[in-house]
Amino acid sequence: MADHSQMKLGRKAIKTDTRTLALGDYLTPSLPPPPPAKDWTGGILDWGVMLNDKLGDCTIAGVAHAIQVWSANLGKELTVDDNTVLSYYQNWDGYNPADPTTDRGGIELDVLNDWHKEGFSGHGLLAFATPKFSNLVEIRQSIALFGGVYIGVALPITAQTQDVWDVAPRGGANAKKGSWGGHCVFVPKYDEHGFTCITWGGLKTMTLAFWKKYCDEAYTLLGQDWLSEKGAPSGFDQAQLQADLGSIR
Repeated sequence: MADHSQMKLGRKAIKTDTRTLALGDYLTPSLPPPPPAKDWTGGILDWGVMLNDKLGDCTIAGVAHAIQVWSANLGKELTVDDNTVLSYYQNWDGYNPADPTTDRGGIELDVLNDWHKEGFSGHGLLAFATPKFSNLVEIRQSIALFGGVYIGVALPITAQTQDVWDVAPRGGANAKKGSWGGHCVFVPKYDEHGFTCITWGGLKTMTLAFWKKYCDEAYTLLGQDWLSEKGAPSGFDQAQLQADLGSIR
């Protein structure tokens, strides 16, 4: 049985912005349905905890894991080192190593805006958009087309000891949404039964029921490395997205 009870979380309250682009606006009728399963995790043996066992830096760890997945699937795996992760946790989430009270986590939308403006250790984020987290077709398209999806989950205490995250039928108060806290993860894999995220140095599968109950935030990431190599997917209107993005700057 898993024991994640000593691990850190770090996803703060959800922040919204009416200017954030909606993924569904750029999925054209010519886009084929997502495949029944997709897995971008192959060949990666060491995921790296990214300091999330000691600090509530999951919003930064999620970025680093996205870069790791993309780079591995583009021919040369890159694992972001802990010093780099720490520096972005300081700069983007306000952590001060000399003051433990500043280890308060981060806001996903703020982190992505910073990434879009500044880049992350040489890796650009051309844009991001929000799939409806309750729309599993949009979530699967995000993973299949762009190598993963960056999400937030309101974890229950029951998740601390589950090998596979699932809705505990008799979990009581411990199964309440957010009873443990908010967590940010990158999700690069799915099949008909659920989704698999990267967290605390490993892969963690969650059932569809768990996703539907506890996932409450999601972002499609248009990574510069990924799109430079693979190009815009057929059936995805990237030109319109970038035009719309330019109009709101």
